[in-house]
Amino acid sequence: MIDGPYFVLTLLAALGCGLVAGVFFAFSTSVMRTLAALPPAQGMAAMQKLNVLIINPLFLLVFVGTAGVCLVVAVVTFVLWPEPGTFPLLLGCALYLFGSFGVTVAANIPRNEALAKLDPEAPESVALWRSYVREWTAWNHVRAAGALAGCAALVLGLAA
Repeated sequence: MIDGPYFVLTLLAALGCGLVAGVFFAFSTSVMRTLAALPPAQGMAAMQKLNVLIINPLFLLVFVGTAGVCLVVAVVTFVLWPEPGTFPLLLGCALYLFGSFGVTVAANIPRNEALAKLDPEAPESVALWRSYVREWTAWNHVRAAGALAGCAALVLGLAA
């Protein structure tokens, strides 16, 4: 059975994964749909602003902090291998680290950086905006699923 600081860290990792999954889910199901429904210049300008404002201490604490806690839990779990619950714990950490955090770094952030360079009022930006919304949202679904699956695996590991 998991106990002590290891339990606390694993619980924090699971809660962080769940919280991040919820943020990404809300973005995919409401924020991005709303921005896509606006006139392109307005939607693009709003997303450019969102991409700046999301980089704040509270979001970074949860998003990056969860990655850090998952990394620590993964190392401790690897050391304890093959005790009961270690497989789902390692899986949960990997799902968050690669399926959510990694996807953000590899897919969403580069798209955000490209969007930041566009002029919302330029006619040629309209096609790029539509492509951005489609691709960014698809990758956002992936990272939401990664975080949610990571949460579920960590909870299963805690229950083992």
